[in-house]
Amino acid sequence: MLNRIRTGFKLTYGQKIFLLATLPLVLAVAAISFVVTNQSRQLAETEIQELETQLIEAKRAELKNYINLARTAIGPIYGNAAPDDETAKLQVTQILSAMLYGQDGFFFVYKYDGTNLVSPRQTYLINKNWRGLADANSVPVVDQIIETARSGGGYHTYDWPKPSSNETARMVTYVIGMQDWKWALGTGIFIDDVLETVATARADTQTRVRQTFVYIILITMIALMGVFVTGLLLNLRERRLADAKLKALTERIFDTQEEERGRVARELHDSISQLLVGIRYALELARRRVSKGDARAADDLNRGITGLSEAIHEVRRISADLRPGVLDDLGLGPALQSLIKDFGERTGVKTTFKTVVFRNRLDKDAKIALYRIAQEALTNIERHAEASSVSVEIFGHRKGATMRIQDDGRGLLATRDQQPGLGLRNMQERIDQLDGTLRVLGSEEGTMIEASVPLSHLLPPEADAQTGKQTTKRKTA
Repeated sequence: MLNRIRTGFKLTYGQKIFLLATLPLVLAVAAISFVVTNQSRQLAETEIQELETQLIEAKRAELKNYINLARTAIGPIYGNAAPDDETAKLQVTQILSAMLYGQDGFFFVYKYDGTNLVSPRQTYLINKNWRGLADANSVPVVDQIIETARSGGGYHTYDWPKPSSNETARMVTYVIGMQDWKWALGTGIFIDDVLETVATARADTQTRVRQTFVYIILITMIALMGVFVTGLLLNLRERRLADAKLKALTERIFDTQEEERGRVARELHDSISQLLVGIRYALELARRRVSKGDARAADDLNRGITGLSEAIHEVRRISADLRPGVLDDLGLGPALQSLIKDFGERTGVKTTFKTVVFRNRLDKDAKIALYRIAQEALTNIERHAEASSVSVEIFGHRKGATMRIQDDGRGLLATRDQQPGLGLRNMQERIDQLDGTLRVLGSEEGTMIEASVPLSHLLPPEADAQTGKQTTKRKTA
């Protein structure tokens, strides 16, 4: 069951390519989205805090102006009164109680012992001691106001009920001390409008950040869709090209098979068939002469035996052309040596063969490919080059193994303006299957074909069974 599930989730090659193309994009977009969102929020929060600070500073400056107005109004009375002048104190409280501004603005006065003397909009506070009073957040109110007044004056922020609606809101107060009378004089402004403005700005910022994130997601989806569509189109195009190449390759394989079959048929007809017909005539003649007691029957039998030997030799030659046994038994070197020797004897072309003992042996695929390339090259030389000498060399090196075939003919020069023939295409395809390289160089002095296979097609040296050391077996490729 588990194997079925794994098989069901196995990705195809196209899906792997799509994931490989889209996964970095998705990760990059996710990282960009995170960074952009974070930075946008931080920047917006910084701007909002600056806005809040500016608005509150404006409120504080307004409070100072109100306090200065109050000091101007009560200054002549307070400046000329003694610390125990109750008449002056009454006049000051009356003046401060009458100084109202806005919908919720007023002045308040607390004695240093905590007793409220002035609170025109919240009269229930007057003549009561409010020491220990705190707001809903446990922030001290009266005690802090008195402490601020004792130290010379300053600001204090806390939650306080609004006189107009009795709803609790954030309030900023500015307090000064009237040290001669031990009074704390102050006024306050509710900043709920500031907080509302800040909250609105923060909500707008969050909305913009979310919209930016949505835009990034939409752009990412469009990009992914573009990648998907592009990949689909490329996949369809590559599939059409692959189908066309497969069709051409199939046709080429059929052509090669038909050509090989035709060659084998011609070989059988031109050599084996004629030899067998000659042997049949010789044996029939020998039978007639034997029946007549003619002594020449022995000569006919000898001719038949000779013909059979030639037929056997031809069968072996054709078999060697199809698949030489020496390639499997002795390696590539002896197989190439036999091939070049037969080529020289058949064509009369001067041949030379050079090889070295390989430290590593070629694997089966490399031996077959290089041998077939040599066959194709020698066939082209025989048909087109009109060469007088051919040299074949095979050797190993750090990067693998190389086979070089060189002639002094004109085969490549005579056909350089034409499309590559089937033989050259077969060579290239064989070497491509091994991830190797094929070079074909032509000049006025002849043609050179060089086929190289990578080091991955060389088998490791055999290990000595007794010593465990690697030894080199003296055997050619």
